[in-house]
Amino acid sequence: MANIHPTAVIAPGARIHSSCEIGPYAVIGPHVTLAPGNVVGPDVVLDGVADIGAGNRFLASCAIGASPQIIGRVNQAGRLIIADGNVFREFVTVHSGGEATTRIGSRGLFMATAHVAHDCQIGDDVIMANGATLAGHVQVGDAAQLSGLCAIHQHVRIGALAFVAGGAIATQDVAPYCLVQGDRARLVSLNLVGLRRAGLSPDEILRLKRVFRELFHRGGALTDRLAAAQALDGDARAQTLIDFVRSSLRGVIAAPRRSLSAAA
Repeated sequence: MANIHPTAVIAPGARIHSSCEIGPYAVIGPHVTLAPGNVVGPDVVLDGVADIGAGNRFLASCAIGASPQIIGRVNQAGRLIIADGNVFREFVTVHSGGEATTRIGSRGLFMATAHVAHDCQIGDDVIMANGATLAGHVQVGDAAQLSGLCAIHQHVRIGALAFVAGGAIATQDVAPYCLVQGDRARLVSLNLVGLRRAGLSPDEILRLKRVFRELFHRGGALTDRLAAAQALDGDARAQTLIDFVRSSLRGVIAAPRRSLSAAA
């Protein structure tokens, strides 16, 4: 049997591995599955159709898997899939899918009061700091970092290894490897600190810098800038940046017009 506190409320049908720990006053719904090694803290609520992988930690008063905040669907909790080794700090909220499935990868850190809305797709090694908020259908790439109190508009994409600064409001896509800040968020530079921490070599960073300049610091139409970036001697990461910009439906956050004019 799992180590379950006597005050916890476990609905019939919940599947909990014997190595899990369930704290006082936790509530686990009937369609929740917990793989080995999960630690569920006091007053945590796990609900909806939630498949939760191994070794996750849910600290006090998280609410994970509740129905999406969509009018008319208050009592319709959808599907949530969480992989392995994540940490959900105090009062984090993660909502189940509305139209599809909410997915969270592995080894993420979701700090106190962060919010993941319905149908979001979160990669591996993502960090969401205190109060960071995702609206519905947001995609967050691997190892992206969202600082405190930032807000991401629905359907926006945050690329891999991107950095969204504290308090930023992102209403368009954030390109991979880039840093944005401000209200409304503007492009500042490549996320050089994050790239170095991720182990990119100086040569890899240099290739990204060249593509970055062509895409974001040259004048002219986007099609011309994409062509110029594509013509460079790039690598897989540089191609990821180009492909991300080319495929954007909402547009990608760029530098202010004055900065572009000065750099052209």
